[in-house]
Amino acid sequence: MATNEIVMNITERETRLALIENGQVMEFHVERHGERGIVGNIYKGRVIRVLPGMQAAFVEIGLPRAAFLYVGDIHPHIHDLDFMVDEDEEKEPEGEEAEIQAEITERIAVTPPIEDLIREGEDILVQISKEPLGSKGARITSHISIPGRHLVFMPTVDHIGVSRRIENEEERQRLKEIIAEIKPPSCGIIVRTVSEHEDRAKLEQDLKFLTETWQRILEKEKKAPAPWLIYEDLDLSLRAVRDLFTEDVDRLMVDSPKHYRRIVEFIDAFMPSLNQSVELYEGDEPIFDTMGIEMELNKALGRKVWLKSGGYINIDFTEALVAIDVNTGRYVGKRNLQETILKTNLEAAKEIAYQLRLRNIGGIIIVDFIDMDRAPDREKVTNALQEILRKDKQKTNILKISELGLVQMTRKRTRESLTRTLCQPCPYCEGKGFVKSPTTVGYEILRAVSHHLCDDHTRGVQVTAHPEIVKMLLEEQSEELERIQNKYATRIQLNADPNLYQEQYDIASM
Repeated sequence: MATNEIVMNITERETRLALIENGQVMEFHVERHGERGIVGNIYKGRVIRVLPGMQAAFVEIGLPRAAFLYVGDIHPHIHDLDFMVDEDEEKEPEGEEAEIQAEITERIAVTPPIEDLIREGEDILVQISKEPLGSKGARITSHISIPGRHLVFMPTVDHIGVSRRIENEEERQRLKEIIAEIKPPSCGIIVRTVSEHEDRAKLEQDLKFLTETWQRILEKEKKAPAPWLIYEDLDLSLRAVRDLFTEDVDRLMVDSPKHYRRIVEFIDAFMPSLNQSVELYEGDEPIFDTMGIEMELNKALGRKVWLKSGGYINIDFTEALVAIDVNTGRYVGKRNLQETILKTNLEAAKEIAYQLRLRNIGGIIIVDFIDMDRAPDREKVTNALQEILRKDKQKTNILKISELGLVQMTRKRTRESLTRTLCQPCPYCEGKGFVKSPTTVGYEILRAVSHHLCDDHTRGVQVTAHPEIVKMLLEEQSEELERIQNKYATRIQLNADPNLYQEQYDIASM
C-alpha cells in the first residue's frame, strides 16, 4: 500500500527534510541554522533609491544586499495599513504562495508611477517574496500575507479566495460563505487546501490567531527603527508541519527528541487530529540512510539522470536559464526509430517533472527533447509534460514544443535550487564545467618557458606542474624540450606536484 511520509533529520547544525510520496522522494528541503530562509519575513525598511526609469526601488532592510521593490508590489495606501484590521484574520504558506500573488496581481490593474508612491529616505513595511538569488538581492512586497494552518491573511487586499485544489463547488461555496461572515472589513483571506470540510470554529480560531499576529506586527513597527526585522516566519521544521503535514500524510518521523516535543506541542495546538501520526525515530543508523534518502539526495546533485529504458537526461545550470537535454543513451527500441524516440521523450518528460520538483529548479527552463518528425508525437510529449506538472505546487508555464524538439517553460522560484543550496562553483574550473586537457596545458607551459628564457637568459629553468602534465611533457614533448634547451643553452627541470590542479604550474629560474 502506497504511503506518504515526511522525514526530518535535525542536528544542531541544520535541519533536513524529505517529503516522500508513494515511496519516492519528491521534495527535499534544507535549512542551515545560521542561514535560515527569509521568505515570509516582514521588515521595517528604508527606501534608499527610487528608479523611475525602472519603476522600482531599492530598500535597505538589514541584509547584505538591498532588497528590490517593484512598483506593482507597492500598496497604494501603504501609509494607512493600521486601519485594515478589526479583530480577526490571516495568511498562507509557500505551497499556495503562487495563488496569493496571482490574486493580488489581478486586483491591481492600474498602478500609479513609483515616484508618486514612495520617496527616498522614508520607512516602509515590506515582506520577502523571493530569497536573494545569486548576485540579486531579495525581492520584497508591501502586500503582506501571513500564513496560518487553514487560512492566509492579507491585510492589504479586500478579497476572499479558495485554494484551487479544493475542487468541489459546494465545498468552495460553503467556505466562502463562512469567511464572508467572519472576515474583518478591508482585509483579504485565502482559504487553504487543508480547510476542506473543516468546521467554522477551526477557521475562526485560525483567523483570530492571524489578526492578533498582524496587530502585534503593527505595534512593533511603530516602535522599531529602520531597518528592522519585525516578524520572522517559522523555522523549517514547524513550517513543514504547517504547510506539508496534511491528512494525506501517513507519518511524520523526526530523529531529534527536542524537536519532536516542539512538533507535538505545535500539532496539539493547531491540528490535534494528526497527533498520532508523529513518530520519534530512535534507531542507531542515521534516519536518512535507513529510509534510503541519502542515496537519492546524492543522485539529485548529479548532472546526468538515467531513465529506466536506458536513455538519460543532462541538467545544466547557466546564469540565465536551466538547460535539460534528452538522449536515447543505451536504449535502441524494438520496432522503429520514431517509436524509440517517442518512448524516450515520454519517459524523459515524467523524469524532468520529477527532477524540477526534487531539485527545486525555477526560472526559465529549456528542454531539448529528441527531434520528432511527426506533429502528433510532439503534441503527445507536450501534453504529457503539462499533465505531470499539474501536480507541482509551484506555478509553471509551458509553451508548445517546437519542430526542433525544444520546450520553453518557466517555474516559479522563491528560493535557491538544491544544487545552489548544497554546492558551490568549483574552484578548479571556476564554474565552467571543463578543464584544459594535459596536452593544452603542456603546450602552454612550453610557450611560457620560451617566453621566460627570452627575458631571462638563465642556466636553468624549473617547471613545477601536476603529475599528468609532467608525464605528458616527458612522453610526448621530449624532442621539443630538448630543442628549447639547445636553443637557449639552458636546462629544463620538471617537477611533479600532486597538490597542484591540472591547469596550475610554476616556472622559476634555477
